[in-house]
Amino acid sequence: MTTELRHYAIVTSGYWAFTVTDGAIRMLVVLYFHLLGYSPLEVAMLFLFYEFFGIVTNLVGGWLGARIGLNKTMHIGMGLQIVALLMLTISEVWLSVPYVMAAQALSGIAKDLNKMSAKASVKLLASSGDGSRLFKMVSALTGSKNALKGAGFFVGAGLLEWLGFRGALLCLAGLLSVVLTATMISLPAGVGKLSNKPKFSQVFSNTPAINWLAAARFFLFASRDVWFVVALPVFLYAELGFSFTAVGSVIAIWVIGYGVIQSLSPQLLGYSSAQSSPTGLAAFFWVTCLTGMPALIAIGLGLDWQKETVLLGGLFLFGVIFAINSAIHSYLILAYSDHDRVSMDVGFYYMSNAAGRLLGTILSGLMYQSQGITGCLWMSSGLLVIAMAISFFLPRYQVQQVPSE
Repeated sequence: MTTELRHYAIVTSGYWAFTVTDGAIRMLVVLYFHLLGYSPLEVAMLFLFYEFFGIVTNLVGGWLGARIGLNKTMHIGMGLQIVALLMLTISEVWLSVPYVMAAQALSGIAKDLNKMSAKASVKLLASSGDGSRLFKMVSALTGSKNALKGAGFFVGAGLLEWLGFRGALLCLAGLLSVVLTATMISLPAGVGKLSNKPKFSQVFSNTPAINWLAAARFFLFASRDVWFVVALPVFLYAELGFSFTAVGSVIAIWVIGYGVIQSLSPQLLGYSSAQSSPTGLAAFFWVTCLTGMPALIAIGLGLDWQKETVLLGGLFLFGVIFAINSAIHSYLILAYSDHDRVSMDVGFYYMSNAAGRLLGTILSGLMYQSQGITGCLWMSSGLLVIAMAISFFLPRYQVQQVPSE
């Protein structure tokens, strides 16, 4: 194995382990606090700081990674996640909404430091530079991450029934501590660190293509989370009578399948040659295909068709198209980024991703509480229409990758 591939494997392994804990803690919090009697809106508010500080972290994290190195920002993220897990192990008497929100804030910071570091590292490690290779590498990283996040949902739900809330958290914290130690020993220092110490004002992109892509990403992820974060697990548990493990399994299978489709996107879309890679037209086409799907699910539920079949069938079809769209976005941000400021461009882009998730999370609890899951689905289609309109302005040409020196 070449040094480049070994470093890529280390980054990917660390990202995998972190992702399992990230999916697990989300499922633990949603199910445990719903069991304690929290309303859907209150459950959504628990994740408010998680998403808000993700916005801040992506903006600052890209700049920080350029100054101190992406390996350090990745390890800081892992350390903060361990602290966040341990914070939630106190007695439930002290688990107030503000306290849980604070713990989730740390988890949000941790998640986005880790994600930004891993994604930006791929651009730097793909030194041979052709678009097809970069698309395959980022698709493999992103797809495997999402598959493992799905596994994390299953792990979280299973550990909740097996070990209880605190036992599950302690188990996850121990796992991540081992991985943190191993990656600190194995990963070289200074990945992504720039010698010229960029100013904070440089984190905002001046590239129109990146700004259009970031805006499309904002509405794309808001459209998913408006029905996925709170509405879906609560509806499955409270309305369809699913057990905790069954809820976790459904969401886990969805996210695992989503990740598999992302990983296979280069092959599924036929981008196999070095000169073949997606353009903005591909992003526009796939978001257009996605736009009406939540509305169709809402119509099926409104007509009182077999709810379980309509919801789960629509959910998995939505996931296939969403995964392809997301994989194209993940490639385009790296393709559009300059090699010398990749961590800042990726941070800016994922800031928009986190902002979309924040909007979707709040709307998920608010819309579900007032309009039910069909209201969430109609809102999802509306947000996708906006994402489609923005995607129309993405560049239609292929970006030529320049090898690093």
